[in-house]
Amino acid sequence: MSAPAAFPRSSVALAEGLSFADNLTIRSPRNFLRDYPSEVEGGFVNAVVEIPAGACEKWEVKSDGVMRWDMKDAQPRHVKYLGYPCNYGMVPRTRLGKELGGDGDPLDMLVLGPALPRGTLVPVRVLGAIRLQDRGEKDDKLIAVTVESPLAKATTLAELDEHYPGIRSILQTWFENYKGKGTLTCQGFADRAEAAALLTAAAESFAKGEALPAGKQ
Repeated sequence: MSAPAAFPRSSVALAEGLSFADNLTIRSPRNFLRDYPSEVEGGFVNAVVEIPAGACEKWEVKSDGVMRWDMKDAQPRHVKYLGYPCNYGMVPRTRLGKELGGDGDPLDMLVLGPALPRGTLVPVRVLGAIRLQDRGEKDDKLIAVTVESPLAKATTLAELDEHYPGIRSILQTWFENYKGKGTLTCQGFADRAEAAALLTAAAESFAKGEALPAGKQ
């Protein structure tokens, strides 16, 4: 693979306190995966923004807790479709493990509303989840809003439909097509209680993995 310096640096804004270790890696004073709790006071859930709304660069927090530009065929990945319809990120200290039908990655989070800088840690209110299958693996994603969001009036998916009709359809259409038709399929949506159960299971899966000896996670 080419050296990181051979690739252009992202022009997308970073959250305060973050910088580039190289053109493919973000330097952070804290580990994105391990150093933040998954839940905070007031019933909020922490989300780390990997891809701001509207962006096409595919960055993600890796298993070592470092955020990197994802690679495919030795090249940084770009979504070859419309940019992300929301802020895309992950929940710290979670894992959608094999026992949950997932691929072992952190639980994904969709934060509705205006774009937030990459690497932003933001408390969000979970409304529900979108249930996706990616080539046979479970790839569910929580759906949430920040308290400052223009969409903050919604506290459930039903209220999202009532006050902001069409958003669920936009999410389903985008995710079913951005990787090419048929790669991801939507299996419907989960309500807030089901989303909370998914979060609990993903947090427990992460905790079990941490308790295993090195090399056994």
